[in-house]
Amino acid sequence: MTSSNSQASYADNLSPIPLAQLRADCDNCFGLCCAALPFAASSDFAADKAAGQPCPQLRDDYRCGIHGELRDQGYRGCTVYDCFGAGQKLSRLTFRGRGWREEPEAAPRMFEAFPIAWQLQELLWYLSEASSLEAVVDRPIREKLLQALREIEELTLQEPDSLLRVSVSACRAEVNPLLLEASELARASARAAFKGPLRTPKKAGRGADLVGAKLRQADLRCANLRGAWLIAADLREADLRQADLIGADLRDADLRGADLTGALFVSQSQLNSAKGDRSTRIPARLARPFHWEE
Repeated sequence: MTSSNSQASYADNLSPIPLAQLRADCDNCFGLCCAALPFAASSDFAADKAAGQPCPQLRDDYRCGIHGELRDQGYRGCTVYDCFGAGQKLSRLTFRGRGWREEPEAAPRMFEAFPIAWQLQELLWYLSEASSLEAVVDRPIREKLLQALREIEELTLQEPDSLLRVSVSACRAEVNPLLLEASELARASARAAFKGPLRTPKKAGRGADLVGAKLRQADLRCANLRGAWLIAADLREADLRQADLIGADLRDADLRGADLTGALFVSQSQLNSAKGDRSTRIPARLARPFHWEE
């Protein structure tokens, strides 16, 4: 993960990037998720759309024509998506504020670069969170996390042709062991702080198939649920404090009354894809989805 570029890195001082800078800012993006990404007609999308084909709802000013009615119009998938800030970075930095409508010849490169930038920005989110965990402070792993963060950040600031040559899979292979070590340290520290034994269900674990699982009031504190399939799982009133949820699929999971305080590596898009209400406790760094029940 090495690169050279002439732009200043947000991580030059080897500190975590504020997570607020790693969220989508649609007002400063050229509607890249609406044009670059494909989607198929389903319960999440009202129609088919090929990659590189602008959504018919996208206006000439790069704004969504039905933004306030997306769920009612059958575009629920749009309301759960977050590019981790890739859209505005490509639009304003990589392509210097010139959109694909103004420069059609740049459109193919811009659309091809977007999924790469999106995945790199997601890694920046995880690395920033991991390096901010209390359990890694004053440990050698924190310096490794911050170094990896700086290297990934530099990759995102490259010129378009260089960005297109980045191997995201290679970046993930380098970053994942660091994130796992940070998770193990954080969960071990939390386990020591909790009083009484943890009663994690045997079926709950890394990559577990928990589609539709009945886990109401389950004790999932400090559980390793990395990559778990929790689609439509009943997690009402479940205790997910300090659980590792990186890559877990929470689509339509029922989180009403659940406690996700301190849950590790939960993203806004994961919360957006789940069901919850006012009684659901979420990490302070995330926003309560507007479509959750009151």
